Amino acid sequence: MPEITRRQFMTTAAFASGFALAVQPIALSAIMTSADGLVAGTVKIPAKDGDVTAYRAMPAKGGNFPIVLVIHEIFGVHAHIEDVCRRFARLGYVAIAPDLFARQGDVAKLSSIDEIRPIVAKVPDAQVLSDLDATAAWAVKASKGNATKLATTGFCWGGRIVWLYAAHNPQVKAGVAWYGRLVGETNALMPTYPVDIASSLKVPVLGLYGGKDTGIPIDTVEQMRDRLKSSSSKSEIIVYPNSGHAFFADYRPSYREADAKDGWQRLQAWFKQHGA
Repeated sequence: MPEITRRQFMTTAAFASGFALAVQPIALSAIMTSADGLVAGTVKIPAKDGDVTAYRAMPAKGGNFPIVLVIHEIFGVHAHIEDVCRRFARLGYVAIAPDLFARQGDVAKLSSIDEIRPIVAKVPDAQVLSDLDATAAWAVKASKGNATKLATTGFCWGGRIVWLYAAHNPQVKAGVAWYGRLVGETNALMPTYPVDIASSLKVPVLGLYGGKDTGIPIDTVEQMRDRLKSSSSKSEIIVYPNSGHAFFADYRPSYREADAKDGWQRLQAWFKQHGA
């Protein structure tokens, strides 16, 4: 995969400006994947109540591409999520990351997690699932996507959504959830958590979690594993014992290169195994 390390961009302010304010300063390990040979950039996707802004990356040549919906973290669609899309495009996918918070606010312009949380708390799961449906449909109609090869992956906040979207849309062939919260207090906007749908799940989801993640206690991971035993989905959970939360986030101090690379390889094998 052609990539340029953060060290080579240290003096380029434009690079750092692509990241959400709340994640500054950017770690030296941040990766920049080249867009050469790709069609990559911002697009508008028609949804139920107006257009949704998204970042799309796809090969410049060819068609009938497998589709992957990339579901962002709590920090929104910033440079890291865009880079993940380009990584998928280099593997032959059309990868699309819709901005799932846009109706509630622009989290990229906020400088602290305490400012971001109230906005995210206003985002209804139903809206998110609907926007992902619209994104998947648009990928087929406007981005040469193959509707029979639909996958999804997401990180942190997006990791939780991967589990829920796999339960919502039976057309999904496979999902990979990176350290998404599994249990929590429900409310009118978030009526369900992954543990609630685990036993009835039919789409295979691979969960990638950190054993030292203080925000997702290991007992909740084991609870999810136990519920999945009665599912027909053949879902699995991998725990990296020495990693904490956000171990794939190469732009943050939480990054753990070996586990991130292993998870990325497992993701590719999982998608291939399940026809995505």
